[in-house]
Amino acid sequence: MPVISVPQAFNEEDLYVDLRAILGPALFLKCEGFNFAGSIKLKAAAEMVAAAEREGVLTHRSILVESSSGNLGVALSMIAASKGYRFLCVTDSRCNLATRLMMEALGSQVHTVAGTGANGGFLGARLDYVRDLCATDDRCVWLSQYTNPGNWRAHYRTTAPAIARYFPDLDVLFVGAGTTGTLMGCARYFRRWHRPVRIVAVDSAGSVSFGGAPGRRMIPGLGMSVRPPLLDEALVDEALVVEEADTIRACHRLAARGFLFGGSTGTVVSGAVGWLERHGHPGLTAVAIAPDLGERYLDTVYQARWVRDLYGDDLDGEAREPALPSLEAGA
Repeated sequence: MPVISVPQAFNEEDLYVDLRAILGPALFLKCEGFNFAGSIKLKAAAEMVAAAEREGVLTHRSILVESSSGNLGVALSMIAASKGYRFLCVTDSRCNLATRLMMEALGSQVHTVAGTGANGGFLGARLDYVRDLCATDDRCVWLSQYTNPGNWRAHYRTTAPAIARYFPDLDVLFVGAGTTGTLMGCARYFRRWHRPVRIVAVDSAGSVSFGGAPGRRMIPGLGMSVRPPLLDEALVDEALVVEEADTIRACHRLAARGFLFGGSTGTVVSGAVGWLERHGHPGLTAVAIAPDLGERYLDTVYQARWVRDLYGDDLDGEAREPALPSLEAGA
């Protein structure tokens, strides 16, 4: 039984879900949400903070500042609370309410930008605010997850080797593309591995990461409104684009079998299943990475009115299960 004294010391690295009975194709889902931050972003947060400490950038008077749509903000909030740093997360209106409340419960300050940047995206407005803040207060330390090599190094050191240990015959790996830290860390690791592994990036429709047209994106986690600075497309074999309606369908299919995952996971799973239905064959070993769990999405992805208002009635087009009979006395 592990005994820890700081929350970032615990992370369940070796849990996989076999999705064959749920979705059909042979696909193993690496679950990254079982830590005190609730997501894979704990790894990048810990790596970037540790590097800043080693370099002497972080001191007792520092104020950590970061732009985040949610999960990295929670991870940094947890680490900041553990280490005694102040932390300000700059987010936007897509940040889930539960995520914002978690950051505030951990003692962090949350600023939600009101508009969009020059490129029409929320990210531009968030980055403008962070730059202005850092320019006016020398206590502010911006880790910049979008450019910080610690972001991908965390996954080169941890996520990819963990997959390699359990799947020595890995053929294809599906990784969601946000800042591309997870994607680049895993891609660099498997490029040096003993056998070829096909690296498939999964992006959200409306993201410009791989040259697509910008568009509305309501589910935080994956996709970018600017090209990710960390991205090296030479390390990616293929990029898939998933519509948000398909993200929600995948989330609901998993939830119907008892697995409540986040929106990013729904996107990755939807893309992976579609790819495997087109290209899969018996004996192919495929793994996808699930960045987080679903509790933070109860008021969005799993909220019927939110889904209906944004994507229309009955996304899956299938007959809904009849309502259970009333259990009230006399019914």
